[in-house]
Amino acid sequence: MNDSLTAAAAASAHGPAPAPGPQEGGDGPARARRVETLLGDPFAAGNPHGQQALLAADERRQAPAATEELLARFGLAAEFVPTALGGRLTGAEALAQVLRPLFRRDVALGFGAGMTALFAASAVWAAGDERQRRDTAALLLGGRRLTILHREFAHANAILRGEYTAHPAPGGYRVEGRKDVVINADRADAFVAYARTAPGDGPGSHSVFLLDTAGLPAHAVHRLPRARTHGMRGAHYAGLRLKDCPVPDAALVGQAGEGVSLSLRTFQVSRALVSGGALVGGMDSALRYAVRAVTESRRHLVLRGRRGRVLAGVFADLLACDSLAVAGLRLLDLAPEHALVPSAAVKYAVSALLHEDLDELTAVLGARGYDRGPAYGGFQKLVRDLPVAGLGHAGTADTQAVLVPHLRTLAHTARSRTTPHEAPGALFTPGATDSTLDFTRLDAQPRDRHSGCDGLLAVLPAAAARLDGNRRRGPRWAALADLARAFATEVHTLTQRCAALPQCPDAGTPAAAYALVDRYCLLLAAASCLAVRENAAPDAPDGGLLAEPDWALIALTRFGRRLGLEVPALPDDITPALAARLVDRYRHQRSFDLYGMRLA
Repeated sequence: MNDSLTAAAAASAHGPAPAPGPQEGGDGPARARRVETLLGDPFAAGNPHGQQALLAADERRQAPAATEELLARFGLAAEFVPTALGGRLTGAEALAQVLRPLFRRDVALGFGAGMTALFAASAVWAAGDERQRRDTAALLLGGRRLTILHREFAHANAILRGEYTAHPAPGGYRVEGRKDVVINADRADAFVAYARTAPGDGPGSHSVFLLDTAGLPAHAVHRLPRARTHGMRGAHYAGLRLKDCPVPDAALVGQAGEGVSLSLRTFQVSRALVSGGALVGGMDSALRYAVRAVTESRRHLVLRGRRGRVLAGVFADLLACDSLAVAGLRLLDLAPEHALVPSAAVKYAVSALLHEDLDELTAVLGARGYDRGPAYGGFQKLVRDLPVAGLGHAGTADTQAVLVPHLRTLAHTARSRTTPHEAPGALFTPGATDSTLDFTRLDAQPRDRHSGCDGLLAVLPAAAARLDGNRRRGPRWAALADLARAFATEVHTLTQRCAALPQCPDAGTPAAAYALVDRYCLLLAAASCLAVRENAAPDAPDGGLLAEPDWALIALTRFGRRLGLEVPALPDDITPALAARLVDRYRHQRSFDLYGMRLA
C-alpha cells in the first residue's frame, strides 16, 4: 500500500488540474465556498434556505423545494459525474467538502437532493459500459433523478429490507419484487437495481441493472405511497414495486452475478462520504448549537466547568473523527484498491463516536435541545436525522462483516512478527493534492490480507517514537508522547488478542471479535489524529491549532478511557484553552472541522 500511495501522491501533486465542470468552475474548496454562499446565513430572518424554512418543510414532511431548485441551478448533480463525462467529480475528499454545507443545514436535503445519486451511479462508474456511462451522465446533467434499489441484507432495517428478483427471459430479464422504503422512489427517473439472479447467499447471487423508467412499460412500475419516518422526514422515502417488468440485456451493469462484488466495491465510497460528509457536517452544526447555548447563558463560565469540558471534548472528538474520515476519503483518491477495510472502519468509528457525542451535547443544551423554533430547532432535527444517515444497526452489521475477517490479518502480523509499513503523510494532509477517484480500481477483496500490512495502524508506534523527541517542549507535549506510547503498546496487545481468536471461519464469530473491532477502530482514529497533527502546518490561518498538541491530547485521553487504559489527568488549563479555540471559531464563523472554512 505504501508504494502505490506514494506514487499516487506524487503524480497528483505534479499532474494537470482537472478542467472545470459545467456551470461552476474551481476546485472542491472553491465550490464548497460557493455552496455556502448560495445557501446563506442559516439563521438570517427571511432566508428562504435558512433554518426557519428548512424546519417548516421538515414539519410538513416535504423537501425544501426552493433550496432544491437553488441546488439544481448550481448544478449539484454535476458533482456526481466524473469530469471525463462532462461533470465536476474528481476526488472523494473534494466532493465531501462540497456536500458539507448541505449537511450542516439539513441532513435529509444532503441525501435527497444530493448524495443518493452518487450511491446509485457508483456501480455504473465502476463497471458500466461506455453507453451506460454516457447515458447516466446525461441523465444527471440533464436534471433527472437517479436512485438506488439496494439488495436485502441480514439484520436489515426498513431501508434495506425487501428485494427484487430478475428471471432470464427472451432478450433479457423479467424483474419482480418490491421495496417499501426507497429514497426518491416516488420521483426518480431511473434506478440502479440490485436484483437476485441466483438462489442462495453466495457471491454470485445478485446482478445490477440500470433501469430508465422512460424505457419501461407503465403497467410494470408501481410507485407506492411515501413512508413515514421518524428521522429525515423531508426525504422522499417511498415504495417501489416492479411487476413482471421486462428488462433488456443492455441494462445489465457489468457481468451477471457481479452484484455482491459491486456492492462491496461501491459501498466503500458510500461509507466514506456518509462519514466525511453527512456525519461530520451534521455534528459540526450540533456542536454549534451547544456553543451558542452556553455562550448566551453563561458567557463567563463557558471555558470552565462541566459544560466547557464537554464542549472541548466533543470538539476534540470531531477533529479526530474528521482526521479519520479525511484519511479514508484521501485513500479512495490515492489508492482506492486498498480502501475496503479502512472505509468500513471509518464508518464504524465515526458513527459510534459522534453518536456518543450527540448524547453529551443534549445534556449541555438542556431545555434548548427540545426547542422547535429556528434558533435551536435544528438540534432536535439532527437528533432524529443523524441515526438514519448512519443506517443504525444495519450499518453497524454491514461494517462488522468487513472488519471481523480483517482481524485474521492482524493475527498474521502477530504470528509472523512482521513490521507493517507506515501509511504516508499524504493520507493525513487535508486538501494537499487535487486527486481523482478511479471507481474501476475499487476492490472487493482486501489487498493486505496476505502481506499482513496495516499501514494505518502502523502510524501509532511510528508517531509515538517521533513524539518522544518533543518531550522537552513542555508538559503538554510530554503528556501526548506518553499517551501515544500507551496506544502503541495497545496495538501490540490488540494483535496478540487477535491471534488468540479461533482461526477457523466455520467456527463462527466469537463475541470477543466484536469487542476487538471496537478497539481496532478506536486505534485507527487515534493514529489518524496523531498523523494529522504531525502533518499540519504551524502557520495555518487558524493559528496552527491542528499542529498543536492540545486537541490530540484531549482526543486520545477520551479514546483511552473508552479503551479502559490508565489515562493520566490532563495538564491544567488544557481543556479551557481548547474550549477557547472553539468559541473563537464560533465567533469568527468558522467551521469546526479540519478545514475551518469561513461560513455564511
